[in-house]
Amino acid sequence: MCICVDCHWVDRCQAYHAVERQHGVEHLAAAPDFRPIEPRIHVQVLDLPENRVGVEWDVRSCASFTAEPGRWQRLRPLAAVPR
Repeated sequence: MCICVDCHWVDRCQAYHAVERQHGVEHLAAAPDFRPIEPRIHVQVLDLPENRVGVEWDVRSCASFTAEPGRWQRLRPLAAVPR
């Protein structure tokens, strides 16, 4: 799971913005202004049904991570938290 969902910077973060782009989802911010220090993005290739392939992108560590549990959910209260 992406640690960004519980980070204070999630809606301003350029790394999370890139992950959103890769997932093809709506961005929390159109022009994020926070450049994180040493984000580590884990990319996993998945075998899907019908001989398809999927790709999962998650930030697994980041020197700028500042814990704020539930931050993403408060920004999008009606949406399911990304897994």
